[in-house]
Amino acid sequence: MDHRDILTRFKNGDLGREQAAALLTGAHPGSAARHALLTAEVAPPRAAVSQPPPARALTTAPAGGGPPLPADGYAITALHGRFPDADGLDAFWHTAVLGGRDAGRRTSGSPAGAGDFDAVFFGLTPQDAALMDPQERLLLEVLWQTLETAGCTGARLDTLTAADGEPRAVGVYVAHDPLGRAAVAPAPAGDAPAAAGAGVTLPARLSTLLDLRGPGHCVGGGGAAFLVALHQALSALRAGECGAALVGAVGLRPGPARRHPLGAEGGQGVGAVLLRPLAAARAAGDTVHAVVRATAVAHPGRRAREAAADRLARRALAAAGVTAAGVGLRETETTVAATTGDTGAATGLAALVRAVLQLRHGTLLPAHGGSSAVPWARPHDQSGRELPRRATVAVRPAAGSPAAHVLLEEPPRRGPEPIAAWPAAASGELVLLSAPTPEHLAATARRLADRVLPADAVEDGTQDGRRLLAALARELRLGRAVRDCRLAVVARDTGELGAALRAFADGRVGADGRAGADDRDRADDQDGAGGRDGARAGGARGSVRCADLRGAQGPGVLLGELPETRAYLAALWRGRRLDALARLWLAGVDVTAADTAGAAPVLPLPTSALLRRPLREAGCPATDGPTPS
Repeated sequence: MDHRDILTRFKNGDLGREQAAALLTGAHPGSAARHALLTAEVAPPRAAVSQPPPARALTTAPAGGGPPLPADGYAITALHGRFPDADGLDAFWHTAVLGGRDAGRRTSGSPAGAGDFDAVFFGLTPQDAALMDPQERLLLEVLWQTLETAGCTGARLDTLTAADGEPRAVGVYVAHDPLGRAAVAPAPAGDAPAAAGAGVTLPARLSTLLDLRGPGHCVGGGGAAFLVALHQALSALRAGECGAALVGAVGLRPGPARRHPLGAEGGQGVGAVLLRPLAAARAAGDTVHAVVRATAVAHPGRRAREAAADRLARRALAAAGVTAAGVGLRETETTVAATTGDTGAATGLAALVRAVLQLRHGTLLPAHGGSSAVPWARPHDQSGRELPRRATVAVRPAAGSPAAHVLLEEPPRRGPEPIAAWPAAASGELVLLSAPTPEHLAATARRLADRVLPADAVEDGTQDGRRLLAALARELRLGRAVRDCRLAVVARDTGELGAALRAFADGRVGADGRAGADDRDRADDQDGAGGRDGARAGGARGSVRCADLRGAQGPGVLLGELPETRAYLAALWRGRRLDALARLWLAGVDVTAADTAGAAPVLPLPTSALLRRPLREAGCPATDGPTPS
């Protein structure tokens, strides 16, 4: 062979680097090299393979290739869902606990609000909302509620950055059943989001509506679709393409659902989770519901689907360094059918929600034929060391769809943390709330007062009560989006705040245009209107001032993008100039982004009220009254 032949064979892979170097330099290659060279020269062409090749030896590489998951995994920092007869996860858990004694009962088969929608909340016209596919409307609602549950629709959202520093870098990955309304939507004008579209455009359009700047992907159909979308979201997180990822799923199957472990009829469900690297989530003070340790996804090819599912289980366990004996719970499409029916693309979501709730409660749901839930004993290794509870979520492949396997682990346990990381102020806290309309603002104020600030709270006036108030006020400033209809109130404790918010929601407004906790506060406000900073923001303590900025025009009193403005607002927060901050807030200034008091644990709060209205048909929205939710 001349040099050209040697280089050609090296380029084609017939010669190794050592063999080619030896031939080019005239050196004598070793015996192994000479044997390979002879084999390469006389080997006949490969024959076509008519049978599947034998299975390869198991490796510990993560499914799908790419860099491995970090040792501590990825945190589920928020989850939200609606299923048949269960508008929320508390109701879902109650239904699942009773599932063993309730099998065979027909349910509505529809998550609450499937035919209703709050178009105004999301900046859409009723006509555009009527053109949207029902699955898209449901996804839009639960993605927003999941972000709010995580405290990530306001200033905190800007801290979720990609590797290049881009803020609001949240990926959107969705799974859905076939869409039916995509063909009737008109094209949007300019940069406005479209009202409907093909399934592949869902992540892009949802990202536009929510102003999220991460990657996205859509997985259509199949029981494993949600788990596939979750697997893809983790790949984007590993690559640094986003700082967090929303993974949602919706499945709408016609007909009522029959809860039966061996054969569900139609069923519906919608929900989402928010994922972050566990280390980042713990550093930020996020709530961690469970940890994703490993995922595996693959099509079975011509292999039996049971063999494909077993293969993925081995891959996921190997990637996490866990043995099968270390897994105490296995959720599959069969176990889910007892609770939700056949939820289509949301099947994997329902299975994952069941697993996460069992990890959270330390309770195993009734098995098929079982009578009740039982405590989940904590596992130990051979030396007696306590181990975390673990669960797998798996959906076997169906015709034309892949199989998926996810390994979950309960979050690391740590000691109790203080409600707030800063001293509680006896002079009061400035609480800011906003919504798209006055009706939304009143409904959200009532929801907050009823669920977080009960009238008979025993901690009112105590140091713990003031610390709770400080944490609540800060969470509303950092965790909620800024909208046009706003209120501001300074309160000394949670009881005073609750009374003021209830008065505002009830429309009990005094002659000064302020909703107050009682007549004495109004009298104090009239005596000391415009009082001292921090003591009488919005009037007397416990009184509410509000503003409707929907018709406001112009740049406002301050230009928020100027660094001098941010420095000025930060100085007001440090000096606790609460009255000045309240006035600026009501004048249209976003004072929340300049709050520089430092990081603090996320305080879970009720989501904003949605005022859903029935949508009759495209172009003809219903005029029925709204249903708060």
